[in-house]
Parts: sequence; structure tokens; C-alpha cells
Amino acid sequence: MLPPLKPIAMKERISMIFIEYGEIDVLDGAFVVIDKTGVRTHIPIGSIACIMLEPGTRVSHRAAALAARVGTLLVWVGEAGVRLYASGQPGGARSDRLLYQAKLALDDQARLKVVRKMYELRFGEAPPERRSVEQLRGIEGARVKKTYDNLAKRHGVQWHGRRYDATDWDSSDLPNTCLSAATACLYGITEAAVLAAGYAPAVGFIHTGKPQSFVYDIADIVKFETVVPVAFKIAARNPPQSQAERQVRLACRDVFRETKLLGKIIPMIEEVLSAGGLEPPKPPKESVAPAIKDTENLGDAGHRH
Repeated sequence: MLPPLKPIAMKERISMIFIEYGEIDVLDGAFVVIDKTGVRTHIPIGSIACIMLEPGTRVSHRAAALAARVGTLLVWVGEAGVRLYASGQPGGARSDRLLYQAKLALDDQARLKVVRKMYELRFGEAPPERRSVEQLRGIEGARVKKTYDNLAKRHGVQWHGRRYDATDWDSSDLPNTCLSAATACLYGITEAAVLAAGYAPAVGFIHTGKPQSFVYDIADIVKFETVVPVAFKIAARNPPQSQAERQVRLACRDVFRETKLLGKIIPMIEEVLSAGGLEPPKPPKESVAPAIKDTENLGDAGHRH
């Protein structure tokens, strides 16, 4: 039997790494990447929030199981992370939090309060009173467009708007390619934090109908103070398209570390949801408690014990 592992808290981890062209396995109890020449590289799996798996990687069953046990999110992405194909779900193991999130999303007044708090955190000021969620989205869209324009002018980047084709990423111009790579990095660590906190990535408040709706909601709060300026800064250097994506993701990793973003996302999620003003639902009287109580968990609430 495998010894029990206790995931460490998200705030104590490094944000992410990218792996390409290698076979990922567990050898002698260690999570390793083996390249085509047979050279092994040890990955400290338990201290990473998110691993982006690019084309050319193969993951063994043992490696996927170990990542789940230590609460590290595996995300299968396209080259440079600009396309997201699938992700593992090592967190989200708290039904009480999932039900609380759903309760807030289904209550119109509570949902509006949550959206207003997201707006306040994002723009640093309270939104206008007596506005619906749809109206707030319109106001947000206008401000976002203006922010993109201002950043482009500040960095001397030729900007024609946020445009990309999800079916043909290579058709994007350089600024949009940099932005897509940057936001993919942010979405990866945000999803890892959402799952670690015990919530559902799909149950959003501003965004709806997508597998990562709540991820987009939370990531958008910090996007313009973290990864978007990085993308414009790299685009201003006018690197070759093939090099731009790598430069962006390395710069994003640096800004995640400098801003200590992983330590801020989960408290921000709790602050946003508490603005809804509802109490978490209590379990029904007839519900059956766990037969074996969980041991103390060193990780976050959503990590499986």
C-alpha cells in the first residue's frame, strides 16, 4: 500500500512548469521526465501548483495518480500553452463548498452582490448602483477595451483589438499571440487554486456555460495587474512568433512569484463569495457522516486527504 501523502497549501507552492517531448513516470518513488536519450529529470511534484503538458509528452498511470494524490493540477495544452485540451481534477473534493457556490450562483440577488465585489476588486472602486449583471458586464467590457488601448500605447505596440480564432491560433498577430499565451498561464494556476479551495471551475457568476467559467471570473480580477502588461511588454520587443510564447510564459512565471499570486487567489475567492451574503448550506439531518474521520490536512480545503 502507498504511504499517505499530505498536499501542501497552494500559497507554499511554485506556480507552474511546462513539460514537452518526454515520458512522465514515477521511478523509485520520484516523479520524473525521461527524454528520448533516457536522461531522467526529477520534478518536485508536490511543490508545484500546475503542470502544463505540451505536445510530445506521455504520462503514465502512476504519474497521474501521484499528481492527484499531492493535489497538483495536470493540464494538457497545445504548444506554448495557447490551447487547452483537458485538465485533471485533483481538487474540488468538498461538497459543502460546491453547494455553497451553486447556492450563490442560483440566487439572483446573491449573484449580483458577488459580481459587484468582483468589479470592485478588479477596478479598485465600487460599481454604479442599481445596475444588473448584464449592465455591469457592458461597463466592464468598455473599461477593458480602453485598458488594452492604453497598454498598447504605453508600450508602443500596434493594436487592432483583442482578436483570435480558437480553431486557428497561428493566425493571430503578435500582440494577440502573447496575450493568449499569458492568459493561458494565468488560467492554469487559477484553476489549480479554485480546485484546491474546493470549488467548481464551471460554476461562474459573470461567465457562464463554459467548463472554466469561474476560473475566468477569478482570473479576470488580477489579469490586468499581472499577465496582460507582461504580454504587451514582450510584444513590444517584436520577437519571432516562435520565441514570443516562451518568453511570455517565463515572464508570467516571474510575475506570479514576484506578486505572490498563489497566496492571494484563494483568499480572494473567499472574499468574493462571502460578498453574496448567504450562509453555506447545512447538511440534511438524514445525511450520513463519514465512517472514518479525515486526518489533519496540511493542504487546502479542496485537496483530497
